[in-house]
Amino acid sequence: MKIAGFDKLSLLNYPDMVSATIFTNGCNFLCPYCQNSALVLDAKDNELIPEEEVLDYLKERRKLLDGVCITGGEPTIQKDLKEFIEKVKSLGLKVKLDTNGSHPEVIKELLDNNLIDYIAMDIKTVFSKYNQIANRNVDTDALRSSIDLIKNSNIDYEFRTTVVKEFVSYEDLIFILDYLNCKKYYLQKFEDRQSNIVYHLEAYSDEELKEIYSNLKEKYDFIKIRGLR
Repeated sequence: MKIAGFDKLSLLNYPDMVSATIFTNGCNFLCPYCQNSALVLDAKDNELIPEEEVLDYLKERRKLLDGVCITGGEPTIQKDLKEFIEKVKSLGLKVKLDTNGSHPEVIKELLDNNLIDYIAMDIKTVFSKYNQIANRNVDTDALRSSIDLIKNSNIDYEFRTTVVKEFVSYEDLIFILDYLNCKKYYLQKFEDRQSNIVYHLEAYSDEELKEIYSNLKEKYDFIKIRGLR
C-alpha cells in the first residue's frame, strides 16, 4: 500500500483508543480546504514509507496500541487496502477507516469481511455542491450508497462535516442532517492554514459555530461538535 505518512501515537484520531495513524498517498478529490495537501498535490513525488516498516512497528507496539486509523488522502483508492488491513487485523489491532465515501464497493467488501471496527465518512456539503468542493465530477449516488452501507453496518461510525463558509451554509446543514438521520454526526471547525490547498478561505468563528450547534441540537440529538478552543 502507498503510505506517505505515519503518526506512531495518537489519542485523537480514533475515539477512545490509543492508535497509530497511517496516511495513504493520493486522493480522488481536490478539496480546497484539505489540510493534508501534500498527500494530494505532491502524490507523485512523495517519498513512500515501506509497508513492512509500518507493520514491523505495529507488531512491536501492539501491546501499547488499541488500534490503527487509516486516513489520507483517500484510502479506498488504494488497490491493496484490504490486504493491508488483513495484516493489521492479524496483529490483534482494531482498525478505523476515514473515507470520502466515493467507493462504496470497497467499503462493502471491508464490512462484509469484518475488517474495520470504526468508519468515519466526510460529508463535504449538500450533494448539489459536491463538484464545486471536490473539483471533480462526483458520483453522488456512490456517496448515498456509502452512507446507507455505513448506517446499516454493525460497527461504530460517524459522519462529519468541516464547515467552511464558502461551501456550507446553515441551510445546507439542515439538509445534511435531515438526510443522514444517523447515530452520530460531527460539526468540525475549519482552520485556515497556509498548508491547505487553498489559503484564505473563511472559517466560522467559535461563537458562530456554538450558535449553529445550539440551534441544530434542539432538533437533531445525534449532532456533536469538535475543534472549538
